[in-house]
Amino acid sequence: MRLSHLLSACLLVTPLASAMAEEPPRHPSAKEILDASPAADWRTLDPANTLYMDLQAGRVVIELAPGFAPEHVANIRTLAREGFWDGLGIYRSQDNFVVQFGDADADAEDAAKAKSLGSAKTELPAEFARKADGPAFTRLPDVDGWAPEVGFVDGFPAARDPATGEAWLAHCYGALGAGRGGPPDSSNGSELYVVTGQSPRQLDRNITLVGRVVKGMELLSAIPRGPEPMGFYEKPEERTPIIAIRLASEVPESERTPLQVLRTDSRTFADATEARRNRRDDWYVRPAGHIDLCNVPLPVREAKH
Repeated sequence: MRLSHLLSACLLVTPLASAMAEEPPRHPSAKEILDASPAADWRTLDPANTLYMDLQAGRVVIELAPGFAPEHVANIRTLAREGFWDGLGIYRSQDNFVVQFGDADADAEDAAKAKSLGSAKTELPAEFARKADGPAFTRLPDVDGWAPEVGFVDGFPAARDPATGEAWLAHCYGALGAGRGGPPDSSNGSELYVVTGQSPRQLDRNITLVGRVVKGMELLSAIPRGPEPMGFYEKPEERTPIIAIRLASEVPESERTPLQVLRTDSRTFADATEARRNRRDDWYVRPAGHIDLCNVPLPVREAKH
């Protein structure tokens, strides 16, 4: 080949080779990461720490957090075993905030109208926070406006403060809390609420959080809103009836909802969260490089047999 032809060929090949060399690597999406996850990165819900809230529209599955609120969770287990919530209802739905359920007559002037708590305790200590040196904490790298450090403990969105040595659960979408009155220790776990709006993190360390909804949030978030200012229904017939709230361990295995949740201390969770922090899809012009604690999805799937 003549030298001039060889040079021309090199000029044609070099830009193509350069373009191929500069092509950015493809990053898997969060879904692809989850689809490829090993079985060991998932855990099956413990029936002893799982509540089934059965409504006419379907089942809400709730995971309890005894590591943060042991006395509340113990009382809730007792209330569930004795059928306290069966036949009661969701009596509050406040827009962009919470739905609340329990005995709407609990604070009635006529004490005889209130439903008995059975053998459950009538008084519990406030369990707003716990010592931080116990549970393993999977920390997010991002700055948070409500706590020095945020991340996850056993699947629950949580925060901690190294200066005080405290850790606590965060009021993210789907969080389950125990309503209280004025005094911090005025909750007994019978009146519960679920966050259905933008995360009200100002409530952190002011109310005892006892768990989170794992499946069925669409059933709660779709409940019609009550009147202003706080969403309490004015008429009993407006409430959403609760068929039953039971511990999964008290339900025959054939009637359980077999679910697995992604371990928040797993590599899969870390990679999927990073994929959401820095979205590199073709649609995104600028990856955020940041994710809010309450915007981190907690993957759930049907248990594989």
